[in-house]
Amino acid sequence: MTQYMLSVNHVEGEPMPSGEDMQRAFDDVDRFNTELQDAGAWVFAGGLMPRETSTTVDNSGAEPIVTDGPFAETKEWLGGFWVIEAADLDAALAWARKGSAACQGPVEVRPFQAE
Repeated sequence: MTQYMLSVNHVEGEPMPSGEDMQRAFDDVDRFNTELQDAGAWVFAGGLMPRETSTTVDNSGAEPIVTDGPFAETKEWLGGFWVIEAADLDAALAWARKGSAACQGPVEVRPFQAE
């Protein structure tokens, strides 16, 4: 089995669900998480706080540089993710379709490097 990361991406300017729509998305994601767990595909998942809460650390030079905010200056950002195990890319894409419907947004699928 290969592990895949299913990334939930958000785009600046696109409306985020709120109120009842947000609660419905939370409920749908909870059901999706349970389905992943019941199928034995679940490894780990997590939702992330807004990108404004991030801090970037760059210790590749002589001194570490710590900067408030995200590393990338972009209109897209990672909002959460699942790490799953799937037999192949087609199986991972099938899970991503369900995850995308549950969280009401695009999901990127990317395999982990082999150990």
